[in-house]
Amino acid sequence: MIIREAKMSDAKGIAKVHVDCWKTTYRNIIPTEYLEKLSYEQRTELWIRNISTVGNYVYVAENDDGEIIGFTDGGKREKNDVEKSGDLTSIYIFEHFQGQV
Repeated sequence: MIIREAKMSDAKGIAKVHVDCWKTTYRNIIPTEYLEKLSYEQRTELWIRNISTVGNYVYVAENDDGEIIGFTDGGKREKNDVEKSGDLTSIYIFEHFQGQV
C-alpha cells in the first residue's frame, strides 16, 4: 500500500471510495433511498474543489495496482492558534482493506 498526496487526477477515484464506503458503512443507519442517490459525479466535483483548496490536505492510499483504495482529508482551522496542528476531517478506506498495513 502506498500513501501519497492527492492530485487532481485522483478526484474520480476518491469519489468512488467516498460513495462506496458510505454505502457499506452507513447501511442500516442512513435511509437506503439517500444512499442510492449518492453520485460519483457529484463527489468527483466535491473532491476537485477539496484538492484545489489551499490549506486543505488530501492524501490517498493506493493498492499495488495503483488503484485508490482510501483517502484522508484535513487542514488547519482558521481559529486554531496552536502551531503545527490541524484537524482530520475524513478518513475512508474500502472495507476489505481495513486493518491492513
